[in-house]
Amino acid sequence: MTSPSQAAIAGADTPGPDEPGLTSGPVGQNGKNDQLAGRSPGQLMWMRFKRDRTGVISACVVLAVFAIAALAPVISWLYGKDPYTRYGQIQPGLLNDNAYPVKPNGGMDSEFWFGLEPGLGRDVFTQLVYGIRTSLSLAVIITILSVLTAIVIGVAGGYLGGKTDYFVGRLTDLMMSFPNQLFFVAFTPVVMALFVDPRDEMPTWLRACVLIFVMWLLGWMTLARLLRGVVLTLREREFVEAAKVAGTPPWRIVRKELLPNVVTPILVQSTYMLPNFVTAVAGLSFLGVGMPGSVPDWGRMFAKGAEVYQSDITYMFFPGGAMVIFIVAFNLLGDSVRDAFDPKSGR
Repeated sequence: MTSPSQAAIAGADTPGPDEPGLTSGPVGQNGKNDQLAGRSPGQLMWMRFKRDRTGVISACVVLAVFAIAALAPVISWLYGKDPYTRYGQIQPGLLNDNAYPVKPNGGMDSEFWFGLEPGLGRDVFTQLVYGIRTSLSLAVIITILSVLTAIVIGVAGGYLGGKTDYFVGRLTDLMMSFPNQLFFVAFTPVVMALFVDPRDEMPTWLRACVLIFVMWLLGWMTLARLLRGVVLTLREREFVEAAKVAGTPPWRIVRKELLPNVVTPILVQSTYMLPNFVTAVAGLSFLGVGMPGSVPDWGRMFAKGAEVYQSDITYMFFPGGAMVIFIVAFNLLGDSVRDAFDPKSGR
């Protein structure tokens, strides 16, 4: 049984034999190119994506960022520095009396590639690499949890309808009424205080869990509402009605007929959600309610840069540039993935 999304992907914007990346093949009895007719929807999507230079470059940048985050300990070992040692305080001549790097450009040289952190004298390069690891790890976990929650709530509400859809819709409206950023800042310390006395220092792992919980709690609603609307349309289609008449169990209809048709919005929205969570995690650390100061984090680097920018603007340049490159690349990748799945959407 062919679902509408599979047929649409296979037939939408099918490239001709003269387009780049294709060679003319034999023509079958139905008058169509057999080479194109044999392509799966995934192959057609991949073929369109490869022709999009912006999407390919963005994907390479995103993969490079993920590789840097995954290989942060290896990079630190090869570099010979770590993000925790206060090199400026243990090695004389690196910081002046005001705790700023003595050498120009934030102390950049062959030993410290990106310079030294003002005050504590830690290595900026390893701080940045491990900061990518921290922010990206939290954002990936939050995105996965939010997507799974949105799939369960959105698909259940759209397919079951009735009281279930009403309850799910009101719950989604209620959660969307909270201002996200303000709620993050106000609610995170409250949740932390429920587990640890404010006079005691909270363990790093518990602080990370609190951040994940608070941001997941308010991160699934947009995708859930989108999936509900898509499923409401799909459940009235012929292939779903035929499955019901055939006596197919509801869970199998959802798994075999509905979920394959919502892959596109899930993938596209995920590529938009992840960079948003990265900036949210960094924003909480910047405001002092995120990860502790001992943990390398982009937000903490921004906070430090805001304190010392008048005397050492170089320190702010590296986390700022890395953040801009990552977010722009991920957003462009999301646009390219959307166009590859549904090329008519951009017209």
